[in-house]
Amino acid sequence: MNEAELKYKRILLKLGGEALAGVDGYGIDAHRLEEVAAVIKGVKACGVEMAIVIGAGNIWRGKDGVAQGMDRSTADHMGMLATVINALALQDALETSGVTTRVQTAIEMRALAEPYIRLRTIRHLEKGRVVIVGAGTGNPYFTTDTAAALRAMEVDAEVLIKATKVDAVYDADPEMVADAKKLECLTYLEALELRVGIMDSTAISLCMDHNLPIVVINLWERDSLIRVVRGERLGTVVCAG
Repeated sequence: MNEAELKYKRILLKLGGEALAGVDGYGIDAHRLEEVAAVIKGVKACGVEMAIVIGAGNIWRGKDGVAQGMDRSTADHMGMLATVINALALQDALETSGVTTRVQTAIEMRALAEPYIRLRTIRHLEKGRVVIVGAGTGNPYFTTDTAAALRAMEVDAEVLIKATKVDAVYDADPEMVADAKKLECLTYLEALELRVGIMDSTAISLCMDHNLPIVVINLWERDSLIRVVRGERLGTVVCAG
């Protein structure tokens, strides 16, 4: 595939931390890392410029700390640090597979990664490097979904792709409701009204305000990411309508 065949040439890929976990959903699994790196490498080989925001659900969830009585800001900062662990692990897997990668963080930790600087990120993308952005927005009370929406707009990404373990957004939990209906297309307002659990309302509102399309896909479905950047309708598209 050459670049002329691509619908999206610069994307922001949002990965949950669970993408790196083993079957129990926790920690970092070496085989999963290799699989994720292979998917990213395949898309990168098509000429796509890619920034990645990664979560930390496989290591720590701030809401779990709050539920145990922890201060919200402390719990969220712990989550930001956990995303950096995931970012470094993914960088290592990508570099091992031959993909030049940079990790940037919203909280400065120069011994480990570059600080997030918008123009530097764009320059890396233009040079063909994959950029993984860790530490969320650098602020508590904001999810990595919101960080993904923010970074996507800052680097002029053409689409935000939310890659999960489900193949689309449904009108009910498909694991709980046998006849849950798959929703192939939603407007931003419909997504907000339905309170779809796939992305938080702040992130959706931010995308709506700046007309940034969101595509929800199953990362593990064969060639799903390549098919989306090529323009194939897949999963659920959230847009202006």
